[in-house]
Amino acid sequence: MKKKPQRMCVSCKTRKDKKDLLRVVLMPDGNIAYDPTGKAAGRGSYLCRDVQCIMTELKAHRLSKGLRHRIDEDDLKSVADEILKLCEADAESGADGE
Repeated sequence: MKKKPQRMCVSCKTRKDKKDLLRVVLMPDGNIAYDPTGKAAGRGSYLCRDVQCIMTELKAHRLSKGLRHRIDEDDLKSVADEILKLCEADAESGADGE
């Protein structure tokens, strides 16, 4: 049986399957972005799909430590907004499916 890759959320430090986490990548040009594919070039850090983890990250700035790069407040806010919208969409689709 093939092993599933495990990654750790930089906010809550919980280990989960890579596919269950959201990847934020530091691009080679120095910008940060949400990586929906999980395969974009650059250094990556992972966050849970939990709104609480994302909000904690906004306050604690652990993502910059995981990416080993200082992140502008505006860049962090824009990426967090994009991820929060995705989490809200997931929650709405999950509520319809049950």
